[in-house]
Amino acid sequence: MRFTVNGSPVDADPRPGQCLRTLLREHGHTEVKKGCDAGDCGACGVLVDGVPVHSCLIPAVRAEGVAVTTAAGLAPGDELHPVQEALATGFGFQCGFCTPGMSVTASCLQPGDERDLDRRLKGNLCRCTGYRPIREAIASTLTAVRETRSGSSQEEAGGVGRSVVPEAARRIVQGRESYTFDEVPDGALILRVLSSPHAHARITSIDTTAAEAVPGVVAVFTHRDVPGIRYSTGRHEHRTDDPDDTRMLDDVVRHIGQRVAAVVAETAAAAERACGLIAVAYEPLPAVFDPEAARTPGAPAVHPDRTPDDRVADAARNVVGAVHTGRGGDIDAALAASAVTVAGTWQTSRTSHAQLETHGAVGWLEGDVLTIRSSTQVPFLTRDELARILELPRERVRVFAPRVGGGFGGKQELLAEDLVALAVLRTGRPVAYEFSRADEFLRAPVRHPMRVSVELGADADGRLTAMRLDVLSDTGAYGNHALGVLFHGVAESVTIYRTPVLRLDAEVVYTNNPPSGAFRGYGLGQVMLGIESAMDMLAERLGLDPFEVRRRNAVREGDPILAADGHVEDDLVWGSYGLDQCLDLAQEAMQRGDGETAPDGWLVGEGMAAAMIATMAPFGHVAHASASLRPDGVFELRTGTAEFGNGTTTVHRQIAASALGVPLSMIRLAHADTALVPHDTGAFASAGTTVAGKALHAACLALRERMVGLAAARTGVSPAECAPTAEGVATPAGVIPFAELAGPGGITAAGEEHGDRRSLAFDVHAVRVAVDPETGVVRILKSVHAADAGFVMNPAQCRGQVEGGVAQGIGGALYEEVLVEDGVVRNPMFRTYRVPQSADIPDTEVLFADTADALGPFGAKSMSESPYNPVAPAIGNAIARAIGRRPFHQPFTRERVWRLLQEGQTAV
Repeated sequence: MRFTVNGSPVDADPRPGQCLRTLLREHGHTEVKKGCDAGDCGACGVLVDGVPVHSCLIPAVRAEGVAVTTAAGLAPGDELHPVQEALATGFGFQCGFCTPGMSVTASCLQPGDERDLDRRLKGNLCRCTGYRPIREAIASTLTAVRETRSGSSQEEAGGVGRSVVPEAARRIVQGRESYTFDEVPDGALILRVLSSPHAHARITSIDTTAAEAVPGVVAVFTHRDVPGIRYSTGRHEHRTDDPDDTRMLDDVVRHIGQRVAAVVAETAAAAERACGLIAVAYEPLPAVFDPEAARTPGAPAVHPDRTPDDRVADAARNVVGAVHTGRGGDIDAALAASAVTVAGTWQTSRTSHAQLETHGAVGWLEGDVLTIRSSTQVPFLTRDELARILELPRERVRVFAPRVGGGFGGKQELLAEDLVALAVLRTGRPVAYEFSRADEFLRAPVRHPMRVSVELGADADGRLTAMRLDVLSDTGAYGNHALGVLFHGVAESVTIYRTPVLRLDAEVVYTNNPPSGAFRGYGLGQVMLGIESAMDMLAERLGLDPFEVRRRNAVREGDPILAADGHVEDDLVWGSYGLDQCLDLAQEAMQRGDGETAPDGWLVGEGMAAAMIATMAPFGHVAHASASLRPDGVFELRTGTAEFGNGTTTVHRQIAASALGVPLSMIRLAHADTALVPHDTGAFASAGTTVAGKALHAACLALRERMVGLAAARTGVSPAECAPTAEGVATPAGVIPFAELAGPGGITAAGEEHGDRRSLAFDVHAVRVAVDPETGVVRILKSVHAADAGFVMNPAQCRGQVEGGVAQGIGGALYEEVLVEDGVVRNPMFRTYRVPQSADIPDTEVLFADTADALGPFGAKSMSESPYNPVAPAIGNAIARAIGRRPFHQPFTRERVWRLLQEGQTAV
């Protein structure tokens, strides 16, 4: 058949059952993305004869004779459609994976549609931005007067402190920026996985004969064919932070969806058919799904053979790790002596990262070097573990990440790269393995669900006298991030308040539920839900303003930073302090009384919560970087950190522009590749600026010093008399061009940061909500977030990071829940898992404290992860004050709120 794409004719012979999305990609139109393949996310959006459609829902055979327009064809050549220009310059993207589809949908809107924009965009999901910049950018193209753009171009002065538009912006809005599966080697084999139908079972036999006979099948792997080495899919700087409880393929399955076998074939159809022909006999084993039951003596053991040497504390009780400690004396006596006490137990739920680009990797051999192109936040840690599992020297493994389509901690895992690497080595051919959206729900980790019990004691003035905290975390079938999430969750959530007497009991346990893992906030959000809600109960009991209760109890600059057992956290320092400003900013914003008006008859309440977070992970977070002046006079930067919407590639170039004194147009950046620098721990714990950025800053300062020194020596003057300019290094004798100064070999300087000391950052979130007493629906009327980000390196980007974190917090507070019954995920798709749409997320007023940190580059702090943490407790507190009853089970869905209203109970 024949049709046109962006005006060019295409001849195609689609396969039976093929959809238009895959046909377009097979003909080179990788701007058409895959987010769900179910018509729920809009990442695959195209125009068919001028009508926006989800191409994953259109049978390819129906394209005969039609005109298809993709994001790359909305304007002639390299030009941008007006809506693309607005999205690019208005920071209407972060990871950018949803943006081509968003551009296509928005290109069809007409003046007047801005009044109904949320409904018009209901078919397009964005997981990163919080929608505000998207709405503003699109609306600006529909009104008579275009708003001025909000960002600085690459040609303008672009040092730190400016809202510099990302260099990739034009490519992103057109869909021309490359993601993992946009560049797959010719002839790559396709890998598919057979998954377990059982929550717990032993494989007694497995027959691959029929699968191997399928035409096009190249290899089939089972537990008999993989290394016996155990490891964790969770990646940290120190691999011993996680238990070694995972095999690439195991003869015991511990959750529904666990991979049982892998098929590598010439086509996806052959691989999928072969998976269905693998004959597996299982011996079902007793399973346990409730975390409280899991740690009860006699419960089925999920990993009975693991020991403390594997970093599993008590396998017989399914306890991976535990904290039982305290300080200050007898907790029962302290609570009994308190003027007032409050207590409650909160339950959080599983949530999916729901990043629009699913997990996956492509691998091939370059000589004898195993090369992996992966959608990962941690290329170096992935490289190191692959080398260990496959018993290869590190220099024979290269891992790199192109732009990553969202992560949020979920890509701090080894989920696809291990099988791809094995298949490449065994077949000698390129191999690609891409998760489906269902795989993301069944096999990729979710946020740890936790039960959080809090009891607070205080004097009559609202000053804390005692805190008892009991936490139970469900890590699911494997312990990736189990220990780190638990220990982090009970750290800064407690440390933020000065509590004379503290008792902490926390355990994380195995169950036969789907695995949990790293997610934005890394445990703090779950525990803060309990503590910040209890603080609100304390304020209510005493008739005090909740902001004032925080002021009376929060740590202050110069206070010792105490761990739960009373020892001082020596690596945490007061680089700056902004909590006082955050409290004032948020409270003043709420007191203005603006925001939406509640519908008649709805109940209105206000709530707030505070949060503290360390500016990087503990025990070291390493980054190496280099800065070079090339012989052609262009500056080249090399870093190891990945870009997944966190904005580091832009901020790193801004750091270089400021340190070197040159415009952005002279700076190139290569990143996220193990072949570029010695090591980088990875893009997690908001380390892109505070760690990798600091290493790059050091490299740039060293390069500047060398350039100035060379210029001074050449002209016989003092280095103090020389300075870089856009043309070269200026000296009293004239300007020496950069190319001349570089010489034939160029000049290179290196920098590194080891994360030996950490500072603290703060966030305060406040909301006003309205609750419909008839339905339980909660509507946010006003949302305010005050953030202590230190010196704000790129205001528009940083605002976007805050808004994105708040949006995910709202989703987790009101809508999102992976429903699991007896180990079965009941809603493994976006249609039944509620990722917030534009209509669900209000604009948030973002306010920055005026601080400058002593540790961060130029005084910056981290601000990608922390905004999530105080959102759910703030919303829960607002609901409690609106309806007079407190919700204890997150998310606070309309059903749960309605039951509270109807039953008059204090918990749901």
